[in-house]
Amino acid sequence: MDTPSTLHITNDPTQKNLDDDGREKRTGTWITASAHIITAVIGSGVLSLAWAIAQLGWIAGPAVLMAFSLITYFTSTLLADAYRAPDPVYGKRNYTYMDVVRASLGGKKVQLCGIAQYVNLVGVTIGYTITASISIVAVKRSNCFHDNGHDAHCKPSNYPYMIVFALIQMVLSQIPNFHKLSWLSIVAAVMSFAYSLIGLGLSIAEVAGGVHTKTTLTGTEVGINLSGSEKVWHTFQAIGDIAFAYAYSTVLIEIQDTLKSYPPENKMMKRASLIGVSTTTLFYMLCGCIGYAAFGNDAPGNFLTGFGFYEPFWLIDIANVCIAIHLIGAYQVFCQPIFGFVEMKCAQRWPESKFITSERAVNVPCCGAYPVNMFRLVWRTAYVTITALIAMIFPFFNSFLGLIGAGSFYPLTVYFPIEMYIARVKIPKFSFTWVWLKILSYTCLIISLVAAVGSVQGLLTDLKKYQPFKTE
Repeated sequence: MDTPSTLHITNDPTQKNLDDDGREKRTGTWITASAHIITAVIGSGVLSLAWAIAQLGWIAGPAVLMAFSLITYFTSTLLADAYRAPDPVYGKRNYTYMDVVRASLGGKKVQLCGIAQYVNLVGVTIGYTITASISIVAVKRSNCFHDNGHDAHCKPSNYPYMIVFALIQMVLSQIPNFHKLSWLSIVAAVMSFAYSLIGLGLSIAEVAGGVHTKTTLTGTEVGINLSGSEKVWHTFQAIGDIAFAYAYSTVLIEIQDTLKSYPPENKMMKRASLIGVSTTTLFYMLCGCIGYAAFGNDAPGNFLTGFGFYEPFWLIDIANVCIAIHLIGAYQVFCQPIFGFVEMKCAQRWPESKFITSERAVNVPCCGAYPVNMFRLVWRTAYVTITALIAMIFPFFNSFLGLIGAGSFYPLTVYFPIEMYIARVKIPKFSFTWVWLKILSYTCLIISLVAAVGSVQGLLTDLKKYQPFKTE
């Protein structure tokens, strides 16, 4: 008697668009997941790696890069297995990082996870607003110098471009969820490759040109221009830059939730993580090491600016435009979990509200019918507006990102994946595996604290010279 009913449900066209838990059917593959990861990881942080290697030197710099690559990949595989619980293949799906922690650990750790994740995501979106405007201003400056000479007064304001960036994000933020974001991540990933390759090519040309630069095994040297304490602070900041350049765990579960249910999501996510982290490490190693070889111990914070605003101005313009386009996509990758969390909570709190729950189809030229939700329209527009205003009021906010990253890297990338693995597999206390996992966890905690100290020192330095709404 049950068979006809089952067959009826299977043949129902509405059921074909639903997943095993009644939600919208997922269509993501390891390719789209890899694109999301590359978009999230190869951010503008790649541009600071030449500076980071310069602080650490030829021995410690590449070693730290490789160490964090291995740590990030290892903990991401642990986190991928926690997506379904209690079984990593047949268990119940958990849609967010908080859901995963709730299923595996529970208690106050869920709130700690939420605070670490969402504070980091908000900070990153504000930082990306600043960084994208800086890249467009760099294009304006290089064109100004090219047209008017190298002595021209070329100091355009960042603020109009922050507003333009925010307007673009207001439109893109209406993309309903991560499942509809794959095309934007692929475009952003291509852009990240483009500006990394341009910077790499210019660095190789600089080295091949025979320009003499001083590099050392231990990096920048204490002397007239660098005190011993500044060397320590810079070393701390460099370790922090490298550690946080790999941190994509804040969005890993949300990325995994876009994958099709077969093949198993954890296997596909591990493949995507391997591709994403390997690709990232290759680019980081090339850009960091060759950038250091090109500029030596005087490597700038952004190695694209080390080539000046002059010639080849058109190539540096292309690189900076690619950075801006990449950050447009990366902003969406990092803000979608915030949007999803707030909208889910509001729908649970006010399930009868038409303003929150109802959608209507609107015909968009060249795109067909597009679902519009009034709450999503108002709330997401308000979020983008607020982040843009904060970026405009505190344009040095990038200094906060190191501090925010220090507070989120350890719990989200290391602590929770390890603790959930220990709880899920039921590893005996003081066994060999338990001990070395704990050693790894505490080592990363110390690194996060060290990076936080360096970030606070950098923040205090920025505050001393801060002048609101002043064009740099």
